[in-house]
Amino acid sequence: MSTSHEAEDPTAPSAGTPVLAGPGLAALRGPAVEQLLRLRAQRQLSRGHVRLAGECLGVSERTVWRWLAQAEDDPATAPTPGTRPGDRFEVTADIRVLLAYWRGNASAVHRQLAARARQTTVQLSTHLPGGAPADAVPVLDPLPSLSTFLRAVRRDLTAGERAALAHGPEAARAHDVFARRPRLWRNHTWETDHVQAPLLVDADGDLVRPWVTWFIDTATKTITGTAVTPGYPSRASILAALRAAVLRTDPYGPAGGVPEHVRVDRGKDFLSKTVLGALGALGTRVEDLPAYSPHLKGTVENLNRCVDRMLFAALPGYTLTTTPRRTKKKANQDAAHLQLTFEEFTTEVLDWARWWNTEHRPASLAGRTPIEAWNADPTPLSDVAGSALWGLMLEDDGRLRKLTSHGVRWRGRNYIAAWMAGQAGRSVRIRHMPHHNHEIEVCDPAGRHLGTAHLADAATPEQLDALRRTRTTRARRLRDDAKKAEALRRQRYAPATTPTSPQRLGAVTAAEADQELDAAAHDEMATLALPDLIPPAPPPADWNTPASLRPSIAQHPRNGERKR
Repeated sequence: MSTSHEAEDPTAPSAGTPVLAGPGLAALRGPAVEQLLRLRAQRQLSRGHVRLAGECLGVSERTVWRWLAQAEDDPATAPTPGTRPGDRFEVTADIRVLLAYWRGNASAVHRQLAARARQTTVQLSTHLPGGAPADAVPVLDPLPSLSTFLRAVRRDLTAGERAALAHGPEAARAHDVFARRPRLWRNHTWETDHVQAPLLVDADGDLVRPWVTWFIDTATKTITGTAVTPGYPSRASILAALRAAVLRTDPYGPAGGVPEHVRVDRGKDFLSKTVLGALGALGTRVEDLPAYSPHLKGTVENLNRCVDRMLFAALPGYTLTTTPRRTKKKANQDAAHLQLTFEEFTTEVLDWARWWNTEHRPASLAGRTPIEAWNADPTPLSDVAGSALWGLMLEDDGRLRKLTSHGVRWRGRNYIAAWMAGQAGRSVRIRHMPHHNHEIEVCDPAGRHLGTAHLADAATPEQLDALRRTRTTRARRLRDDAKKAEALRRQRYAPATTPTSPQRLGAVTAAEADQELDAAAHDEMATLALPDLIPPAPPPADWNTPASLRPSIAQHPRNGERKR
């Protein structure tokens, strides 16, 4: 489209001029068209003006000419250039309720709206087939097409709202925007967590999934302390990692010291009395985060993801990758050759933590390693001597005990040591590492350490192996019994192709049913009791008994006798 007075404008942009685009430019389309109309009224409009407006607004030159023609034909009724007509379909509050009812299935909502539109004579108290009550379904006149309805849902509902409708409110968190905490100084805040390695390691003949417990400084991204547990972690794992994080002497350090804050999730081991007592004695404030809020401790959560992708995925026996199909015997043989020992796995984890601190360069540290960022921070450190820290990492028994000729008794066991000779009768206190019941630490009532005591009459390694095998066999037998009992309890039904009552399967004879019921009756101790076999004797006459149980002589006392 062109006119006779339109000429090329020397100020028109060249082909290499960048084109501005974006939804925010829609608000500029109306003023741009008004300005072009003003230029046309002054007979100054050129093709270069139209081309420049189209490039700036992200549309073609033909679209701008069409906007000008619409505005000139009917200025009063013409819609604002670049905007939609006012009668377009919008998602209302009632439709949002239906989307929540159908768990975000917009196609199912459209089908129900179509069914509601067809059933104009249905009473409001009835229900539509397979859907929400009819009185909860609005009548749309006219009903939009499915493509228009889906487009309106995508336009009027955010991605987070659609995810929440389909998968619950927690799913909307993946589409939220979170601000970063300001970077403070070293040892201001630590974060701690457990992470399970998705692989099996050989721990003294047993295949277990190890856990890693660590502390990380949020300001410098430095791993300050690490502990590896061949099995489920406990408060002992946290205390061991905390001791490694606070100490700065060999083999730990150079990062460490006493933190000001520690962020933990709501794990009961992190909030145990022992862990809270140790952190409280250090003067550290524990920040208990809300449940299901991993984004509030993003530094340690990112560390968990990094160790899985950078270390665990490269180790033998990683279980999160698909493996080619092979026989069970071949798979067991390959697994036996690929398993790491617990010592080898611990070495790999500690080496990786050392690499993270000394060689890895996170993007948030501007090209520096965590140790370089730690050393560049001038914040003074608060250290604790190892001898003083030793007592803080132990759990107190909470009571005074006596040294006897058999040593000190704790939890039904005797613990002895050579230093106890000649000290029988002395009052002592017991401190111990949680779950480490093979040895304890003995202190005097004032808390001064006296020595270590070991379990007396401890079982030999051969006895422990035999006991472990016996317990494994017993546990396997109990699991088999439970599986067989569950198979007996399972009730099977015949499949149905038409609406009918459920039909039970599994025929049992009357003799089999009586035999099983008799066997079950003999197992119930309550049914074996015979309370009426030996009737109780009547109460003595001098007892103060209820009137219904009194003997006849008690009801008519002789003269001179006091009625009881």
